[in-house]
Amino acid sequence: MIRELPRRQSGDCQALIPQWYDGVVAFTVRTDQELEEALTALAKSEGVSRQEVIRRAILERYARSTHVERVADSTEEMQQRWSEVLERLNSK
Repeated sequence: MIRELPRRQSGDCQALIPQWYDGVVAFTVRTDQELEEALTALAKSEGVSRQEVIRRAILERYARSTHVERVADSTEEMQQRWSEVLERLNSK
């Protein structure tokens, strides 16, 4: 089924996009020679597709970035929770 979407900001025409497109999206990644070589080498050494290498890299980066936020939140919470003890330790 195709549904009509409102005008996009970057263009003057209305887009017709199938509903399944919301869940499975394909896009082009522009690469240079260095990235091509690295991507091909990783895919070959890991025995996966180039697409899978890119997918894993993005998910790994996302996991690392959210980990940093979680650690910062936890650190702040522990500093508040143990502030009195930390102040006493600091004063000695």
